[in-house]
Amino acid sequence: MFKGVGDCPALRIFAVGKKAGFGGCLKENVGFFLMKNNSISRVLVTLLVLCAPFVSCHQGTANPDEKDLTPSDMSSLLDTSVRGEVSLRQPVSVTEILSRRQIPVLCYHRIRPWTESDGRIAKDNVIPPYLFKAHMRILADSGYHSILPDDLLDHLEYGDALPDKPVMITFDDGSIGQYDIGIPTLESHGFRGVFFIMTIATGRKGYMSAAQLKEMSDRGHLIASHTWDHHSVLTYDSAAWKVQLAGSVKTLEGITGKPVRYFAYPFGLWSPAAFPYLRASGMRGAFILATKRDTTDPLMTLRRINVPGYWNEKAMLQNLKRSFR
Repeated sequence: MFKGVGDCPALRIFAVGKKAGFGGCLKENVGFFLMKNNSISRVLVTLLVLCAPFVSCHQGTANPDEKDLTPSDMSSLLDTSVRGEVSLRQPVSVTEILSRRQIPVLCYHRIRPWTESDGRIAKDNVIPPYLFKAHMRILADSGYHSILPDDLLDHLEYGDALPDKPVMITFDDGSIGQYDIGIPTLESHGFRGVFFIMTIATGRKGYMSAAQLKEMSDRGHLIASHTWDHHSVLTYDSAAWKVQLAGSVKTLEGITGKPVRYFAYPFGLWSPAAFPYLRASGMRGAFILATKRDTTDPLMTLRRINVPGYWNEKAMLQNLKRSFR
């Protein structure tokens, strides 16, 4: 079990694998993170800075008279008219899923030119347009084919075939550069992307609108959940699941008219305590970052690598090959 040392649920970050907690509010802790000279810390603190306008140091509590929400209650909060059918196929064992070769999954955040104020921390999650285009070009030139989460899960659970050199290209949060630059670049190579949306930001300045999300979905890209306001799932009580997951899913399904079956953990931080809520909400899979998968439920901990904005196209390809074997 993870343990935090601060009083701010929204910004309580854990060093995964070391079980070391970093708590408190943003201003008090950025300096501490900066002293930690490793890539995981840089990525986490950058995500904190990018999402700071949408999170607070106070995670609201439920009405004391309200019944605690259990995982079995989650489905009742969702619109069954867009949930779709559940597969009747028999999945393979967890052991067999873990034995399959891991499929590369890339994670991008903001696509925009760097500014003078962007330091190394910001550049972990901000990629210039020319470089993003170069990344997509080398993938296409190297014979990669984009896949969507259903393709991956059908392969892992049922052994369905994938195209040669499959890769999944994902984007977190929903910033506008993903629409303005990401979509036309992907489509120029015949690629489709997966967009994990933080729904509190939809329609706000610098983020995609509901109409743009709908358009992307209609064009074959996948819209999925990245919670309502980017709180870490490690902080959730039962009331938070209602807002962060059920609320996010219902909003996105209302926009696209399609079921939302996939989830990305904010900051890539996860706990097995989240799995029952995700499963009960109809999630087929949930995505982390580059840490190890859970060996009892690997589909709830599908790995991705965060692509920093200073990797050129060759570095991206080398890291893709090195991280997924």
